[in-house]
Amino acid sequence: MRGIVLAGGGGSRLFPATKSVSKQLLAVYDKPMVYYPVWALVAAGIREILIISTPRDLPAIKVLLGDGSQLGLALSYEPQENPGGIAEAFLIGKSFIGGDAVTLILGDNIFIGDRINHLISTKIQTFSGGAHIFLKQVSDPKRFGVAEVGADGTITSLQEKPEAPRSNLAVTGIYTYDANVVGIAERLERSPRNELEITDVNQAYLDQKGLHHSVLPSEETWIDAGTPDSLVTATVAVQQASRHSNGTFGSVEVAAFLHGYLRSDELVAIAHSYPNGPYQAMLLKVASGTLA
Repeated sequence: MRGIVLAGGGGSRLFPATKSVSKQLLAVYDKPMVYYPVWALVAAGIREILIISTPRDLPAIKVLLGDGSQLGLALSYEPQENPGGIAEAFLIGKSFIGGDAVTLILGDNIFIGDRINHLISTKIQTFSGGAHIFLKQVSDPKRFGVAEVGADGTITSLQEKPEAPRSNLAVTGIYTYDANVVGIAERLERSPRNELEITDVNQAYLDQKGLHHSVLPSEETWIDAGTPDSLVTATVAVQQASRHSNGTFGSVEVAAFLHGYLRSDELVAIAHSYPNGPYQAMLLKVASGTLA
């Protein structure tokens, strides 16, 4: 399984905060936003990750995350020259995906809650083909792609930002596909806004009876942190999650360590390369086994 973080877009909903910096580099509590989707993939056992962003923002994200080798990961980078839709990521990442399955996560999506992240990790680790999407009950389904689920528990229809939603189950910003997704994306026609739509990819799998889904726990949190209000909401939610986890929530270093990609002495070395402060102290406690 390989992973893609799509961290593109112009950040227009957050302007002027994004005038000179990518929204994925804005702080959500104590970490840059992009940490959380990378953490979600690493926590699910994915070590090879492609990060896609704009030509302007990609160098700064690369400075932040590096090539991942110090964490036992392999991070690579590709530009998305213009906003071309979520599904364009599969064309940009064609050679990266190769013949492997892939999980795509949006760079401004944050999933908070032990049950949510355990479910996502389990479904990714046990994925056996087709496509798997994650749904969440929302109060405002008109803002999202929406899935209708029949009495037999299978998806019967998909709608993109419908005026009259057939359900309140939104399609969240994490998707797992087999290697056929590249060919599907190559055959898509661009939408009226000149984008390759992820809903059309999911529809193709639905037509082939290969679209599977999980419904995320309603009492836990999924946030698209792409607006000023949702960024504030995300910050408060992450603050609470961080306190609950003693600071480990969203830590890519901790996720890599817990999966055995780092030895304790390597985590100690990484911690000592950081400034003295709460984050360094937390990593040292994890490495010593006094915090996990």
